[in-house]
Amino acid sequence: MFIVAVTACPTGVAHTYMAKAALEKGAKKRGHEIKVETQGAMGIENEITEADLEKADLIILAIETAINKMERFKGRKAMKITINQAIGKTDDVFAKAEKAVNG
Repeated sequence: MFIVAVTACPTGVAHTYMAKAALEKGAKKRGHEIKVETQGAMGIENEITEADLEKADLIILAIETAINKMERFKGRKAMKITINQAIGKTDDVFAKAEKAVNG
């Protein structure tokens, strides 16, 4: 499965990047490919492209603040989670993601 994700916490510093690392580790553990965009104090990093969105089976939005370019995800299969879920309940997040994609 190919997943794209966005992480963004209210301050845009540590938790944004902790969530990114946790999602990348969780995807690898379960055999999935993932691209994680961060939106924080440094702006948008590792930006998700239209080609990424076309290829994606699912979008994970680990966001707790408004993000830039949210309109890109309209009408696409997405699930919204908290930063804490991304960091501390990664296995649960991917189990739900797999169920959302595979039924």
